[in-house]
Amino acid sequence: MATYDFIFDGAGLRDWCGVKVSTGPVTMAELLAGAGKTESGSFWDKALALPFPSLDALNEACPSLARTRDLTKAVENGFLGAKDSLKVVLDPLTQPLSWLLEGALWLFDATPWWLMIPLILLLVHFASKSIQLVGFVASALLFLSFIDHYSFAMETLSIIFVCATLCVIFGVPIGIAMSRSDRMQRIMIPILDMLQTLPTFVYLIPLIFLFSVTEPKLYGIAIILYAIVPVVRLTDLGIRLVNKEVIEAADAFGMTKRQKLYSVQIPLALPNIMAGVNQTIMMSLAMVVIASLVSAPGLGVLVLRGIRNLELGVGLVAGLGIVLLAVILDRVTKAALARVNASNSVPRH
Repeated sequence: MATYDFIFDGAGLRDWCGVKVSTGPVTMAELLAGAGKTESGSFWDKALALPFPSLDALNEACPSLARTRDLTKAVENGFLGAKDSLKVVLDPLTQPLSWLLEGALWLFDATPWWLMIPLILLLVHFASKSIQLVGFVASALLFLSFIDHYSFAMETLSIIFVCATLCVIFGVPIGIAMSRSDRMQRIMIPILDMLQTLPTFVYLIPLIFLFSVTEPKLYGIAIILYAIVPVVRLTDLGIRLVNKEVIEAADAFGMTKRQKLYSVQIPLALPNIMAGVNQTIMMSLAMVVIASLVSAPGLGVLVLRGIRNLELGVGLVAGLGIVLLAVILDRVTKAALARVNASNSVPRH
């Protein structure tokens, strides 16, 4: 006798539930029930052993009710049924992402090291104006080149460059729209919460069914969805934190909404926006490693190889390379943020 038989018997739903058919070996409880005996035990023992009325527990008493597996199977079938229609819409929209990633990978790979490294150092100097940071970046890149990890590091940097740039291009306008509309903010916050808390591997599950594993847009979409959240949130926060008195002064000068946005709000919110860009870059780098499971090139491939083949040295050295890239990207963006803060703190006459 199932635990929750009394619910369906008392409600007169036994005929609707149908006859329970055993699909496995006979249990001791069923043997005792068949012999006209009852299980021993006090009321409190039975109460402590009472299972939660979940789908599987209720299905034991009423086979007409779905099991948990039936629910997950229905979700899977629903997704597979809509897959072809989704592909028709998403393939043309996301194909440019594949082209961008393929182009960036080709560019970073085709550019010789003696040209690429100086270009990176010039960019670092332009962003930070720090000779010490330029020296550190040069040392890190030369070390990665010396241990034959240069090409893998450039592949990782190319993916981060494309995905982080797209995160900023799409994320900043979304954050601006949220700051200008409370309704938009209420709509976006649950979506951002979901994207921020969803486990990284879960991002890959629907994308694997929608796109081929050989298509770069598969891991590109996963990286963008995972990394776009900080720049959206901090853009919204930065604009909302702009001093109300400054906005009132802009209104007194007769500025339009567009003028206030570009001349007042965005410049004052730039430190928060840059902090969001920093976090977006860091999250892009974290997701690149996970995306190596679905053919994303770069240092993550070596980490995955070390795990699969139990090659401790390969995994640890590749992990060190990822740490060096993370430190480089973090220090450069923070130095740029410090320059922005310093320029904003200088009084203007």
